Amino acid sequence: MQPLSVQGVEVPPFVYGTAWKELETARLTGLALEAGFRAIDTACQRKHYHEAGVGEALERAFSAGVLSRDDLFLQTKFTHQGGQDHRLPYDPQAPFATQVAQSFQRSLEQLRVSHLDSYVLHGPQSSRGIGAADREVWAAMESLHAEGRTRLLGVSNVSLAQLRELCALAEVQPAFVQNRCYARKGWDREVRALCRERGIVYQGFSLLTANREETAHPDLRAIAARMSLTPAQLVFRFARQVGMLPLTGTSSPEHMRLDLAALEAPPLSAADLARVEAISG
Repeated sequence: MQPLSVQGVEVPPFVYGTAWKELETARLTGLALEAGFRAIDTACQRKHYHEAGVGEALERAFSAGVLSRDDLFLQTKFTHQGGQDHRLPYDPQAPFATQVAQSFQRSLEQLRVSHLDSYVLHGPQSSRGIGAADREVWAAMESLHAEGRTRLLGVSNVSLAQLRELCALAEVQPAFVQNRCYARKGWDREVRALCRERGIVYQGFSLLTANREETAHPDLRAIAARMSLTPAQLVFRFARQVGMLPLTGTSSPEHMRLDLAALEAPPLSAADLARVEAISG
């Protein structure tokens, strides 16, 4: 499947996510690159991510000629203190702009690169609205974008109202929204609709783990069998067909290959697409 064009930047159509992998991060990221993934997602948040492990895998892959930096789409995140543990990548007493600068520099050092392709606000500080802290963080991220240190900006774990508010105040519009995607909520239908309206690419994560009942649904399994796909492959193929940029975090080399192969499958019929869109466990 062809790459996406996002604000003039080529983005691979499938992202390998590195959350919750701890000391296995380097090994699994390396396997994902060998399997063919060319987009990697991480965060400067040691609570859930091991960003330095991603950097170790990247340096090894670059040195071995598996890929070059230009072949890779690399995305990481700034995380507010409330989403961190005690291993902070910045001075929590510093102004938010300084926290962003310190976290960004730590990311470059840990990932062993000179620039990022996408820098994401890892969720607003509060579950309601875009607060003063978020505005300061976004402005600092916009400065990094203006300096050419990151090619794109994004936001994750965001509600429909928060996304509207951010779009209204941002000088640099988010290129991405990254949300946990629940089938029982119409696969985040309302946020996806606003993304389409604003030209934002929706990145869906936990497409399998958040939807265990739905992926076991007889209708979904019947469609998958008819298309000679696994249920997981069907979900990923559906995601791309409705405009999502899917993430997978599988630790299985076989599943890495199967996940990538899903994007080469024929499109779902209109009836099947509607059935998966409406499915609920």
